[in-house]
Amino acid sequence: MLRIIAIIVLLVTSQLSAQSNYETGMQNAFKLWKANESENAVNLFERIANAETENWLPSYYAANVLIVKSFQTKEEQELVAQLKKAQNFINDATAISKENPEIIVLQALLHTAYIAFDGAKYGMTLSGKVASLYSEALKLAPNNPRVVFSKADWDMGAARYFGQDTKPFCKDIEKAVKLFVNFKPETPFHPGWGKDRAEAVLEACGK
Repeated sequence: MLRIIAIIVLLVTSQLSAQSNYETGMQNAFKLWKANESENAVNLFERIANAETENWLPSYYAANVLIVKSFQTKEEQELVAQLKKAQNFINDATAISKENPEIIVLQALLHTAYIAFDGAKYGMTLSGKVASLYSEALKLAPNNPRVVFSKADWDMGAARYFGQDTKPFCKDIEKAVKLFVNFKPETPFHPGWGKDRAEAVLEACGK
């Protein structure tokens, strides 16, 4: 009996230790990202992903860091290298968690980074894909604030590009802001971004 108890205690202790290592690693990776140490953050998220083979979040954030960085990248060769690496991380996350609206939104943002860099070169081939991805994500999670906001933000950008009125999409931005109020991520590490940006876009809608 004592041996069984000892084994149970050992298993529980091992699980708690693994969880602690994961949480510490994720917290450190976010600190690196916040400190603008993007490369180190990506490397740490990647190491966590290699250890947490059934967890999509580390790969998601590794891709996210690279995509966010790409919006400030000026050289096309560097941009393509970053986004190809990000795509590999998205593929890894998708293999773990299929039909995940958070990952689908991230995929749309990756394509958007290409378009933002050179709309003439990438817009024709990727704009339709972005719109399709947002529609897919909205069907899967119509009350996810990031999905609602990201789709509306994209639609507003497209309308602005073609010289159309953006006001019709303000109601969707307002809906997203309201959804953010009550949204609670599943864990401290699940995606929770977007609220500040949505509020800023909504404020601009009234001007």
